[in-house]
Amino acid sequence: MTKSEAKERIEKLKKLIDKYRYQYHVLNKLEISEEALDSLKHELKKMEDEFPDLVTPDSPTQRVAGKPLKEFKKIRHQTKMLSLEDVFSEEEFSEWLARIKKLAPQGKFSFYAEPKFDGLALSIVYENGILKYAATRGDGETGEDVTQNVRTIESVPLSVEGNGRNGRVEVRGEALITKKNFEAINKEQKKKGGQIYANSRNLAAGSLRQLDPKITASRRLDFFSYDLLGMDFRSHSEEHKSLRELGFKTGEDLEKRCEDAEEVFRHYKKIAERREKLAYNIDGLVVSVDSNKLYKKLGVVGKTPRGAIAFKFSPREATTKVEDIVVQVGRTGALTPVAVLKPVEIGGVMVSRATLHNEDEIKRLGLKIGDSVVVGRAGDVIPDVRKVLKELRTGHEKEFHMPKHCPVCKKPIEKKEREVQAKCVNKLCPARHRENLYHFVSRKAFNIDGLGPKILDAFLDNGLIQDAADIFELKEGDIAPLERFGEKSAENIVLAIKNSRKIPLARFLYALGILHVGEETAIDLAEHFGSLDKLAEASKENLESVPNVGGVMAESVYGWFREERNKNFLKKLLRCVDIENSKKKKLGKLAGKIFVFTGEMESMSRDEAKAKVRELGGDPSETVSKNTDYVVAGSNPGSKYDKAKKLGVKIIDEKDFLKMIR
Repeated sequence: MTKSEAKERIEKLKKLIDKYRYQYHVLNKLEISEEALDSLKHELKKMEDEFPDLVTPDSPTQRVAGKPLKEFKKIRHQTKMLSLEDVFSEEEFSEWLARIKKLAPQGKFSFYAEPKFDGLALSIVYENGILKYAATRGDGETGEDVTQNVRTIESVPLSVEGNGRNGRVEVRGEALITKKNFEAINKEQKKKGGQIYANSRNLAAGSLRQLDPKITASRRLDFFSYDLLGMDFRSHSEEHKSLRELGFKTGEDLEKRCEDAEEVFRHYKKIAERREKLAYNIDGLVVSVDSNKLYKKLGVVGKTPRGAIAFKFSPREATTKVEDIVVQVGRTGALTPVAVLKPVEIGGVMVSRATLHNEDEIKRLGLKIGDSVVVGRAGDVIPDVRKVLKELRTGHEKEFHMPKHCPVCKKPIEKKEREVQAKCVNKLCPARHRENLYHFVSRKAFNIDGLGPKILDAFLDNGLIQDAADIFELKEGDIAPLERFGEKSAENIVLAIKNSRKIPLARFLYALGILHVGEETAIDLAEHFGSLDKLAEASKENLESVPNVGGVMAESVYGWFREERNKNFLKKLLRCVDIENSKKKKLGKLAGKIFVFTGEMESMSRDEAKAKVRELGGDPSETVSKNTDYVVAGSNPGSKYDKAKKLGVKIIDEKDFLKMIR
């Protein structure tokens, strides 16, 4: 075959393969079998191997190309990628509509409603018809260059026929993984003993941030488009039609042009009913004013366009049966009733237990053992009982009574006036002791790698340790004879223990498990007193002078350091560990400002953000109050966001926070 013949054949193969790619990935139908399509791709690959100078960037063989990257470059978006305001009810939607009608009273408010896919937002740019680059949303202004990885997504065309202004077209949409594919990947990960992914969005995001595009290709991502920039359209619905003509998927069978709010509400209910049966996770509808002229006129406020809203579905819920109510004993002695459920899947997760918080909550719900209940996941994370379906009672349900004695040590429990939680006050209670040990080695305390509850249980059950200080005295020969342990695993555990001996004062205080002393309070105490000796000698008055430390907390800390048992434990522990004393907090640009973080941040972890606030003299906090200066809201913010709005606390996004700490 001559080179010119090869060139002609290659071009025909590319067009034919792209035709079938469009049929399969966009139209969900294929005139030929997948095996036949694979055969065509194989032929194309062989010809390109023979004539490498005929390989072009838009060839189907180039979806997985190049060597793994060392890092992702940054790409600045020509047009900002904005976020959307959320509403959760028809009432809130109507309030949004009333606001925008005031800004454009003469506007005709027809809408375009489309699914809000739970994926990773992408910007894909074509120049002169060829895919030039693809970038993540990032902070809305600058994203990461994920071009090589996006090339592996079969539903993303490598070339398009439409040309925009200056030959440039930008397509925006969401990279996704199907529910079925997500389950298959997790099943495979479980077999290999690898990471189990929490949800499909995290998996999609992680897959696109792989430095090796072959890994991305193996995850079989999909892409749904929702925006088309660089071409002029009268309406958003016309944009979607053009996207499909260019070869892109949209949520076509889930989308609808709605003439008024009532039609939006009907469509919302219809999609909500279909939600669980969809191949992909969606968490609501994106509703935009259909007229692009009106959309532009409404403008942008902060990081959100006024002309579009995210109409979110209510929290995912399911009905199941409460088979029993058991009581757990925490490290502080607090007794927490927990509902044992007939296993049920909620939001893609199998749930078998739900917290009932305390006895008062059980009374408020009117819950009995054997009841049918509605269970949801607060913030799509924590399972809780929402409602008792009393109409389904059979008469065989049983009342629950809080035990008078600790279920573990059998000592009497105590419930103080004005406190909602009953407590086991036996400080030697085995349950409290075990929970304290789990807390002591946890990530924010001594962070002893590999030393989890099961291993600690084995150490306790075999008499290797009596308290936390004994952990540091363990030798390989103590551990290796235990069942399921060996020389190598014993060596690894002892090395991890050795590496954790040096610890900052704040983390040491947190590890002690003093009642009312959480992570932030431990940091406040460490920075104020500087050393363990000074803290141990502090009076109640000195303790109350520490910011954010009240009378109850001061009493708890003061009492802990004066209890003989704790003194003996500290003496023993201090022979084994090396505490790094804290320095006084320096005054910085955030001095005196209190920050609360909610939702997921993209540029840094929440812990890194808190550390930056402290470094600049500010105070990170876990709770929102009137004294809070800023609530930093990432993606998917929780109840702290709602409380901040209610209290009138200033809410800023990640981009604003980054400006403040620069």
